[in-house]
Amino acid sequence: MTTLGTGLVRARRWLRGHPLAFDGGLAVAVLVCMICASFAEPDPGHGPVLGARTPGAASVLLMVLAAAALVLRRRRPVAVLAVTGLLSAVEFLLMDPPAPVVMSAVVALFAVAAGTDRPTTWRAALLTMGVLTVAAMVVGSTPWYSQENLGVLAWTGLAGAAGDAVRSRRAFIDAIRERAERAERTRDEEARRRVAEERLRIARDLHDVVAHHIALVNVQAGVAAHVMDKRPDQAKEALAHVREASRSALNELRATVGLLRQSGDPEAPTEPAPGLAVLGSLIDTFRNAGLPVEVACTDPDSPLPAAVDLAAYRIIQEALTNVRKHAGAGAKAEVSVVRVGGTAEVTVLDNGRGAGPAPADGGRHGLIGMRERVTALGGTLTAGPRYGGGFRVHAILPVTSRTREPDRPGTAGIRGGCA
Repeated sequence: MTTLGTGLVRARRWLRGHPLAFDGGLAVAVLVCMICASFAEPDPGHGPVLGARTPGAASVLLMVLAAAALVLRRRRPVAVLAVTGLLSAVEFLLMDPPAPVVMSAVVALFAVAAGTDRPTTWRAALLTMGVLTVAAMVVGSTPWYSQENLGVLAWTGLAGAAGDAVRSRRAFIDAIRERAERAERTRDEEARRRVAEERLRIARDLHDVVAHHIALVNVQAGVAAHVMDKRPDQAKEALAHVREASRSALNELRATVGLLRQSGDPEAPTEPAPGLAVLGSLIDTFRNAGLPVEVACTDPDSPLPAAVDLAAYRIIQEALTNVRKHAGAGAKAEVSVVRVGGTAEVTVLDNGRGAGPAPADGGRHGLIGMRERVTALGGTLTAGPRYGGGFRVHAILPVTSRTREPDRPGTAGIRGGCA
């Protein structure tokens, strides 16, 4: 049974790949059926009797022409139906009893119904049924209600209905296949989009962590080198700040890179992402680096959603890093986080000389990263020089949830972080 099934599958595939050969074989089979049926004489008492009659040469010629027309039924279905229907009508008009040329018209009508649309099928089926049935009833020697005449009506109607059903099934299967392919393409595109967004998010986190801590390390190392000989105690304190900043950088890098681990890799760190709860520690690092920072927060008891909380922290971190790098000596900074309706507004001001021109190597990645973070949350960010000197970064972040979230690491101490 397995060998037989495999052979049938291969034969079916070969016929699908060679439709003209299939149509030629079908035409030969229909011709054989028409010729065999033309030798049969219906006997009401005992059924058809073979050899009771012999078809004439004209009938054989009409059967051959009608069968030959079926070879083109895929390319010209309507034309083939017209030719076979005309030959069948001629057979009814000229021969008595007629040969079963109408078999070819039935096959051609099925091809029209299966290969065209429903309106064309209805028109072709009604016209074929009407013409052939009337020709059989009017010009034949048998009574109009004989089974041969009613058989013409039944077989042509059945061919149209069967062809329409086959066409509907093909359309249904094609629609399912197209929907599945579209869903597969959409799933792949969604996966690629999510991967790209995750890479961008990780790149922003890496930039924020590295830029902030390396800037602090650079400042404190410079201080230590400057006072090493004259004030060793202050140099020691600066080196302690360098050590603390480097340790914090390593911890945050380990947490960020841990997101890239595979399922079989060692377990990634489980500490929470930074937020406004640890804003106080962030501000202390800048104050220890010599940048005076004033902080003001409103509604500290209402924690922000995790994504907004992280974005606010990173914006403040990057903005203060830029102040420390570009504002110059003697600059001061002010940080405020304000809840206004359904939004949280984060503002960082300084009184320095401004961010200055963009580096030749295409800097300002920090501002780009901040804008991307805010845009991803559906907010807006403006950054530019202030009137009278200094620089201003202002972000408006939508708060998607006004309800209090469950206590989670990074939000419980928000009052202390914004104090």
